[in-house]
Amino acid sequence: MDLGTFSVSLTVGDLAASRDFYETLGFDKIGGDGEGYLIMANGGTVIGLFQGMFEQNLLTFNPGWQGPNEEASDDFLDVRDIADQLEEAGLQITTRSIEGESGPGHIVLMDPDGNPVLIDQHR
Repeated sequence: MDLGTFSVSLTVGDLAASRDFYETLGFDKIGGDGEGYLIMANGGTVIGLFQGMFEQNLLTFNPGWQGPNEEASDDFLDVRDIADQLEEAGLQITTRSIEGESGPGHIVLMDPDGNPVLIDQHR
């Protein structure tokens, strides 16, 4: 199952301080509003910095996004199909925010150690 581009979404206390830290490590802003969140990349490595949006860090997958230096693909497994497959496999989805038959949506499930896994489709 292709879940799309992987990134780590970090819960931060001070977005500006985190941005400065990751810029020093060579990351560049590639998205976000700078108010509540930023998406940053260093080569093919992507991190999201989120202030006040999540309770804990998340493993994040983005169906339909190929990464910071690649064009988006129209050939991807939709989050709705991913949710169906995961449930058929016996996994429990803890959060489901999906409307309609296509387009943006997201699901969250927990791994066996309580780490949240976000599958977040933007398109």
